[in-house]
Amino acid sequence: MKNTILTFLLLISAAMSGQMYNPVKWSTSVEKISDKEYILKVQAKIQSGWHLYGQYIEEGGPSPTTITFKNSKKNFELIGKTTEEKGYETVDKIFDMKIKYFEDKALFTQKIKFTSDDVSNIAGEVDFMVCDDTSCLPPSTEELTFKIPNEKKAASAEEIQTVKGDTAIAEEKTVVQAEEKTTKMTVDPPKEESRGLLSIFIISFLSGFAALLTPCVFPMIPMTVSFFTKQSKTKAAGIRNAMIYGISIVIIYVLLGSIVTAVFGADSLNALSTNVWFNLIFFILLVVFACSFLGAFEIVLPSSLASKVDSQADRGGLIGIFFMALALAIVSFSCTGPIVGTLLVEAASKGGIAPIVGMLGFSIAIALPFSLFAAFPGWLNALPKSGGWLNTVKVVLGFLELALAFKFLSNADLVLQLHWLEREVFLAIWIAVFGMLAFYLFGKITLPHDSPLNHISVGRLGLGLIVLSFTIYLIPGLWGAPLKLISGFSPPMQYSESPNGLGVSGNSDLKITGSLPEGAEHGPQNIITFHDYNKGMEYAKKAGKPVLLDFTGYACVNCRKMEELVWSDPKVLGVLNNDVVLISLYVDDKKELPENEQYVSETTGKKIKTIGNKWSDLQIKTYKANAQPFYVIVDHNSANLTEPSAYNPDIEEYYNWLQSGIKNFKK
Repeated sequence: MKNTILTFLLLISAAMSGQMYNPVKWSTSVEKISDKEYILKVQAKIQSGWHLYGQYIEEGGPSPTTITFKNSKKNFELIGKTTEEKGYETVDKIFDMKIKYFEDKALFTQKIKFTSDDVSNIAGEVDFMVCDDTSCLPPSTEELTFKIPNEKKAASAEEIQTVKGDTAIAEEKTVVQAEEKTTKMTVDPPKEESRGLLSIFIISFLSGFAALLTPCVFPMIPMTVSFFTKQSKTKAAGIRNAMIYGISIVIIYVLLGSIVTAVFGADSLNALSTNVWFNLIFFILLVVFACSFLGAFEIVLPSSLASKVDSQADRGGLIGIFFMALALAIVSFSCTGPIVGTLLVEAASKGGIAPIVGMLGFSIAIALPFSLFAAFPGWLNALPKSGGWLNTVKVVLGFLELALAFKFLSNADLVLQLHWLEREVFLAIWIAVFGMLAFYLFGKITLPHDSPLNHISVGRLGLGLIVLSFTIYLIPGLWGAPLKLISGFSPPMQYSESPNGLGVSGNSDLKITGSLPEGAEHGPQNIITFHDYNKGMEYAKKAGKPVLLDFTGYACVNCRKMEELVWSDPKVLGVLNNDVVLISLYVDDKKELPENEQYVSETTGKKIKTIGNKWSDLQIKTYKANAQPFYVIVDHNSANLTEPSAYNPDIEEYYNWLQSGIKNFKK
């Protein structure tokens, strides 16, 4: 009876682990909004329990959904970026980044404008990846076809065209009301390392407060408030004029944010954040800002501009007050310009109306003191006197600008995959920058425009201790510490000279002696790993060990969980080091096969072009499975020694599964 039950359970296990999944079905539709303009819609229907990733995921994360349209330059042009619904966002602990995904369904839309009249169909394709709680499928591609509605059809008709391939759904037509058609779609702006609009506002407000404490702005507070109180006939008039002055400051800076958004476009700003030239230009720009704050030179607008604006301020009335506010913005530009520029760069990389929100927060912080001190002039006596501490604020901001600049340089390096500014180098630069800032605050170094420092104030000492503590916190990152406080700023853990840490191996049991076998390298937990099936099998025959086939993916979340949580266990690690030969086959490897090795799959009918396609096809053909992680223990003739295993976070079960395969090999 026990043997019968065991056989039954093994059959169920084999059926589950060898299951073929096809959890997403795609459909297309076309909506006409004018004679030349249309909206192409791509709808994904997602099977319950699975999730589809969004389009905008930073480098080092899972594979994003990517939609491309063919012959776009010849027959039509794309207007803006492909947009997507709101979806869900979560901070993934494995990839250490915020990731957007969809459940049940997802809608992607692209606005186009035709440049040719003779178009009846548009071809496209979607590259995507889906995962559930236990496995991920390799990146897949589906062909898309958009049928353009006949000109004679009503503009309110929407035609849904069946998508070719296994994911096709029934063709249907839906009539939508004209008023529904003209309703603007609400699109959630894609965000990289997004803090949200509220966070952008708060950070900008604090930056505006920091700008107040600079030598260009702080001394202006008593002067400006005194002007309004003396020139106004009544106290109420003085307060009113100061309020108008503050509102004018807000209008000027919000207008600046609006211009940035209008020039670049709300949808295209985020695309710039992953553009190499955008990141390189703003790296240089922030370094220039930092040098200015550190005292190398001053960034000032032409004096003729300041003179013209100042002459307009003498006109009086509302217009005169507005030009007074504009004069403040121009005169204080040498201090506020770098801060405003940095905020606009950072907000622009978030997309949407973030630049407007950022300038709103910054300007309110600038304008608020003028209005409050005008209403309560007695408070002016409580203000600290101008002095060398104002220059200290500028220098601190300069160091912060310099640290932020390397984030943009890091972005460019990640996109190009040059590995010049890997995690250790980035952290070393930040340790140097913040270490020098700590020395500066403790009075150990001085910079141009610094006043003689006879003693250190309690506030400066406290800030110095905070910076020193942060610098010490960064140091263990050189040895592989996660450093969650700066998550999103430093390069990811896998983008590192030594992913397991400098001088400390994630595999303490492995003694690395001699050279690696031909075709092998150190993989997760420093396990000797092969990425070529044939070379791995050849080595296994020489070593007299069974083979553990690991069908995995670079962007597979659960694969990383198994490697970090299960393979790191001493018992499991000992088996992987000593008792089996590990062959890891990455199904999402994008390297192209030599042309003479490319072929058409007998199983799927698709052309196998890349190394990843080859390993995915091997998994589908041999094991009738397409999800990762997927583990198989085989002998030297590729015969299974035990039933395949999928994602299994139970360390004891996984260890016993390994032992059963090894035991069968020795029989």
